[in-house]
Amino acid sequence: MKNNIILLFILLSSSLIFSQVKFEANVSKNKLGLNENLRVDFKMNMDGDNFSPPNFNGFNIVGGPNQSVSNSWINGTRTFSKTYTYFLSPIKRGRFRIGQASIEIDGDIYKTSPVEVQVTEAVESSISPNSSDTLLDDDVQLVAELSKSNPYLNEPISIVYKLFFSPEINVRNLGEVDSPEFKNFWSQKIDVPRLEIKRSSLNGKSYNYVTWKKTLLYPQKQGKLEINPMTLDVSIDLPTNRRDFFGNVIYNQTSKKVSSKKRIINVSPLPINKPDDFSGAVGDFEISINSNKTQLKATESFQLELKISGSGNLKLFSIPDLIVPSSLEKYDPEFSENVKVGLSGMNGNILNTYTIVPQFQGKYPIPSVKFSFFNPSLKKYITLYTDEKIVDVYDGPVISNNNEKIASSNNEIPSSSAQFNFIELNSDFTEINNKSFSIDNKIYYIIFTPIVLLIIFIIYLKTKKNSVSDQEKQSEKAKKLANKFLEIAKKDIDNVDLFYISLEKALFNFLKYKFDFQTSDFSKENIKLKLTKKNISNDLVNDLIKILMSCEYARYTPGNPKELKVDYDKAVEIISNIEKS
Repeated sequence: MKNNIILLFILLSSSLIFSQVKFEANVSKNKLGLNENLRVDFKMNMDGDNFSPPNFNGFNIVGGPNQSVSNSWINGTRTFSKTYTYFLSPIKRGRFRIGQASIEIDGDIYKTSPVEVQVTEAVESSISPNSSDTLLDDDVQLVAELSKSNPYLNEPISIVYKLFFSPEINVRNLGEVDSPEFKNFWSQKIDVPRLEIKRSSLNGKSYNYVTWKKTLLYPQKQGKLEINPMTLDVSIDLPTNRRDFFGNVIYNQTSKKVSSKKRIINVSPLPINKPDDFSGAVGDFEISINSNKTQLKATESFQLELKISGSGNLKLFSIPDLIVPSSLEKYDPEFSENVKVGLSGMNGNILNTYTIVPQFQGKYPIPSVKFSFFNPSLKKYITLYTDEKIVDVYDGPVISNNNEKIASSNNEIPSSSAQFNFIELNSDFTEINNKSFSIDNKIYYIIFTPIVLLIIFIIYLKTKKNSVSDQEKQSEKAKKLANKFLEIAKKDIDNVDLFYISLEKALFNFLKYKFDFQTSDFSKENIKLKLTKKNISNDLVNDLIKILMSCEYARYTPGNPKELKVDYDKAVEIISNIEKS
């Protein structure tokens, strides 16, 4: 009897264990690069309904949800497994949490545990060489071209990012996902006026390419410096084996993140035999000093310009100071620059303009100014000197040999005791009548306060009217653009791909001009957040998200023609309801 009770207890425990519900989230990796995709599996051991995924903050959904079911019997024991799979593409670097998914099983709600995922900078591709993704990698490549990889400290180098792509594919849109920060470099972006397609070869293969970004760099630290990869999000049209009615090739649309390789710069230190006055100038320079006057009277002013011109790090060092005789009163200099920045470096000049006032007669020498710099082409330091200038000051006070001031032939210098006699020392103030002042004040406020308030009120009404008018114009523009693309979608209702492209454009342009959306804001999470803040109902927002997901899925999966009319009518209804609300 005792043995039977123990056996029964074991059987009941085993049954309880096997009937326990398991619902968990698994990721393909907990650390991935910005250019990699992440697979997330939500797996359960019992069938359930009403599956609800998390928001996937920090990621874009590029595939899924895919559903798979496994049901098997082994030695009389049933094994069941059901999985929802998503493929995610990271938006930016950082540490992200994949939230809880939920499922209803036998009337109870079960949730997965959150999963932490770290997104790092782009990594080298680890895809199998024979996969289709690798072929696409060969067709689209981002290359960072360096003008020099072994510069001196403060010697200019340039980095140019070029996107190479096969002539057989079309690149539609480019977006910068991750940019290098250029740590330990002084950097200056060089404008690229427009993306111009050119032809070149890469690794012995012919490519089209566009220049995406140019940057001038001046290394500020010696040793090995890293430049992290840049990552672009590229929208691509891939040719298929199908052709349309007119014989033109039909393209499939896809997107891909491409990254440049990490670059290493070996920065050489400057030679140790630096001149005493060396202030960090590296390049090829000239120095000059110019005066706007060579003869003047005492107490008149003249200007001296100390200019450094040439090519090099003109914005990264100071101009030497100008030393003048003590009898010349020197004011702080006015700095100005005329520097052009290009891929070859900085070119132009910088100068200090000094205003100088002589106090006495005489011929005053302006001493030579010393300036030293390092020339990387010659690999040595060079020291230059300015020419000495002579300024002739006449017709004013003179200095005797014993350094005492004496009167000039035309003017006498007043003695120290009498030189301030022209200033009146006794005041003739009268007392202000406070009472009278107070009464005048009150009258002033009584008269002018209503006028000021009236002016403020009129300005407010005018501003409010203009604001309402601008909103109405924006709303009307939003409706016109939406209707335009809805009409195009209606005409393309027999073509699944073109229909959903036009439908998505209609919704995007409506949101853009109605709620001031930007292209970067056009994600499901941002749309939901922004429309909720505008007091749009959750049901209406969810219907909009579903339509956008239909447009997105149509890019990767064949659509059902019967659903096109339903989606079209739903889109028209959503735009109308949002406009009303």
